[in-house]
Amino acid sequence: MESDDRYATAGQGADGAGGGGAVPPRPGGTPGFGPPPPPSHAPSVGPPPPGASLRSAGAALLNLTGLGLGYALLGRWGRAVVCWAASGVLVWAALPADPDGVAGGVLAGYLVVLAVAAADGARIARRSALGGAWRPVLAVGLGAVLLAVPAGGALVYGSARDEARERMLLERLADGDDRVAAASGQPYDAAKGEYAKALDVYRALAEDHPGSRAAKLVPDRLEAYYEAVSAPYAEKRHCEALAPLTHLRTLPGSVDRKLLGHLAAWPDEPLAVSLYGCGVSRLGGVGGGGAELGELLRTFPDSASARQVAPAIEERIRARVAALKGADPCAATEVLRGLGATASQLPDDGVKKLRAAADRGVVDGVYACGVDQFEEGKFGAARTTLTGFARTYRGDGRVRQARNIAIAAEIADDRPAAGKRLPPSKRPGGARMELVISNDAPNTVEVLYTGPVTGTVSLKACAGCERYSASEGSRRACGASGRNYPKARLRLPAGEYHFLYKHGTGATARVDSYSSGTKVQPGYTYTSCTYVIERNPFELDLPQLPDPIRPALSPGGAGSSR
Repeated sequence: MESDDRYATAGQGADGAGGGGAVPPRPGGTPGFGPPPPPSHAPSVGPPPPGASLRSAGAALLNLTGLGLGYALLGRWGRAVVCWAASGVLVWAALPADPDGVAGGVLAGYLVVLAVAAADGARIARRSALGGAWRPVLAVGLGAVLLAVPAGGALVYGSARDEARERMLLERLADGDDRVAAASGQPYDAAKGEYAKALDVYRALAEDHPGSRAAKLVPDRLEAYYEAVSAPYAEKRHCEALAPLTHLRTLPGSVDRKLLGHLAAWPDEPLAVSLYGCGVSRLGGVGGGGAELGELLRTFPDSASARQVAPAIEERIRARVAALKGADPCAATEVLRGLGATASQLPDDGVKKLRAAADRGVVDGVYACGVDQFEEGKFGAARTTLTGFARTYRGDGRVRQARNIAIAAEIADDRPAAGKRLPPSKRPGGARMELVISNDAPNTVEVLYTGPVTGTVSLKACAGCERYSASEGSRRACGASGRNYPKARLRLPAGEYHFLYKHGTGATARVDSYSSGTKVQPGYTYTSCTYVIERNPFELDLPQLPDPIRPALSPGGAGSSR
């Protein structure tokens, strides 16, 4: 086919010989005249064979198919192989279909190869004769038809690529589902990172790929997400539900409300219910529930849960007041303190008023607690509680009895027999016997007593009095003639008494208290003397003497060893 590229005529000599025959005269010319013929070594190029445009179009279309058929038709097999290789590289790069498609460089390079092949095929076909007039027509028709091959391949590949992208998006959706499933079995604080990653997946699918199959499944996945995150609420673990429900309530700020649908407003009621349930469960305890109930009243003031706060606190106060008569009034008192503190801190005037009822319960509770501690033998605690009661609630009618129980508790702490029963709340009637207590100690003495009556007296330090040895104390105490010993006179109903003598500081380096018990009988007058000895810490002995006119509690000794 290379011989079809040019058409040339051989030269002729002057004598008309050569070339095998005579040269016909030129049209319109005279034989033997005209320009000389071109030399035989420089052939001339004639016009392209008829149908050049149709041939060029056919070859170009056939090469544009990527199958190299234009070159095959022209017999340019080397060029055809190049086209086949280019198409093979494209197929190798494109399959299997990837969500991102063929790399841009590969596709651009292939299009350049097709364009060059089409132009080159058109150029060659223009000067190449194809046997038969029908062949160029067939080439054009076949090329036009075969162009559907790459176009159809592009459509099929696009569909495969879209499917690959859908599969990829569905895999992302499944990854988000797996994260939710894994997080649902953990406490929210430990799982919130996984929840956040799952939510990012759902949000990206819905916003970046809104028409995908995966995006259409996101609303259902969000339903499952809300259900997993709010599981503590469904299980009525209200305190644990606060953090996850608060998280869900904030999602409309970061996720499209249209995507969330009814879920956007759903957390409000569960959060209000959980704030109420958690706050009420903590009323009177550590924390008091004030933080949760305060948040409820501020955030959802018109909710049904907010309207239940005041009745709930009021009911708790009534229950704790009733519990003051039970087995543990001290604990009930502490709960009442907490209820009062919580009520006063809440942002609701109706709730704040409940503080007064709680405070009244606390007054009763402190007294009941002190009495209970005394009866259980916790004398030190009873003394502290009831001394505080008498100091704090001076106008209460039980202050005097509280002081008496505190005195008895202090005596009983050293002498348990004094705590067998509470001091009488009423003074007994009948005759009273006199007890005169003299102080022969160089320091003040406080005398506490309990029995049919309870009280305390204080004796000043004895000026000029000294400490005695153990052997001389009982003989010499309160016996110096002419000395005016500090005295206290008590008038006591008959009965069994317990005493606690407390020496003040200043007499010795080591001074301790001394407790004793005695029985006061009708018709007698009793005397007692306190003094300090060197040998023992602080002693007092009160044996009775049988003298019916003026029996005395014989002088005892109180001493301190250096």
